[in-house]
Amino acid sequence: MAAAKTIEGNMLIAQSGGPTAVINQSLIGAVMEAKKHKEIKNIYGALHGIQGILDETLINLKKESKATLEAVANTPSSALGSVRRKPTPEDCAAIFKVLEKYDIRYFFYIGGNDSAETTHIINEEAKKAKYQLRCFHICKTIDNDLRQNDHTPGFGSAGKFVAQAFMGDNLDNVALGGVKINIIMGRHAGFLTAAAALARQDEEDGPHLIYLPERPFSMTQFIKDVKAVHDKLGRCVIAVSEGIADEKGTPIVTLGSAAKEVDSHGNVQLSGTGALGDILAQEIKDKTGISRVRADTFGYLQRSFAGCVSEVDAKEAFGVGATAVKEAISGNKDGSIAIKRKPGKKYAVEFKRVPLKSVAKETQHMPAKFINKDGNNVTQAFIDYAAPIVGKLPKIGKFKRVPVAKK
Repeated sequence: MAAAKTIEGNMLIAQSGGPTAVINQSLIGAVMEAKKHKEIKNIYGALHGIQGILDETLINLKKESKATLEAVANTPSSALGSVRRKPTPEDCAAIFKVLEKYDIRYFFYIGGNDSAETTHIINEEAKKAKYQLRCFHICKTIDNDLRQNDHTPGFGSAGKFVAQAFMGDNLDNVALGGVKINIIMGRHAGFLTAAAALARQDEEDGPHLIYLPERPFSMTQFIKDVKAVHDKLGRCVIAVSEGIADEKGTPIVTLGSAAKEVDSHGNVQLSGTGALGDILAQEIKDKTGISRVRADTFGYLQRSFAGCVSEVDAKEAFGVGATAVKEAISGNKDGSIAIKRKPGKKYAVEFKRVPLKSVAKETQHMPAKFINKDGNNVTQAFIDYAAPIVGKLPKIGKFKRVPVAKK
């Protein structure tokens, strides 16, 4: 087979959706790889995703020094800015016109499943116009819910934050007792909430209960679970996904009296509010008689917490960015770069090009094997899956509490 013909032209890259602690690793991985290839003349970054393309607010990343690029790679959140705009077909057609205007032949969009769909639509516009454009989606999301991926960049670092936050909260709960509830991001997938389980270093450590959106939530059973743990230990630490819903699919957060804000896609706003924690805490107080009940919502802290990055996550995020450029240069016209876990006991991954359509729109959920039969905890299978992605966690020191004989 003849080698694929290379295309000369400019490159455009942008970031979309919720920021992560390692999204800039993917950005810089792509930029640094692109600088190695003479076919790519200029490297442009669009500010605030597709909005920046529509507004033609671009910066020249090829002019940035190696020191700056390396510093940005190690900085959390989206260095180019992000966007939550859901593009219309008209938007995508307009975006394509801008790509033509700036002679963009290599387009990379870092984001989740909506970003993959946007990339796919733009690619279809190029095909219809018979314009040579290599479009690639670079995977990202702390929710860890992209199809085709064993896991996604951003999840490992957010999971590390969650695990370490629960380590500290568990120690606080040991000291003072009572019930502590922490609400974690995750509308439809419970991976990030499940990462709280990595905090446990002995059998009495919290979280003692974990509730995920993959299982219907029963308030009656929840109260029974909490009371059982509290009766046994004199305390209880609980991890709850923001997206938990009852058997009819009604989000539990909507059962409260607070006003319901919706996002750009019409979904009830779950993050940035303490409503769900307040609802659950009040139910426990009313139904159990436990007086000390507290709730926190981690909210946006999980996404870009500085100094809490999984080394594996950072390395893999850089790798998917670099791989996208390598694939584009090699002649693979479009695709999404996915992380695949290699078989075997030793943790290892590879980066594979998969069709854009296979990642776009729909999401994946926690496998049943990761959730216990009672639906209030995770299994060892999940711990084995998540531990190498999150990486090394602090070791907690505890007294042996050797009693002194009373005189």
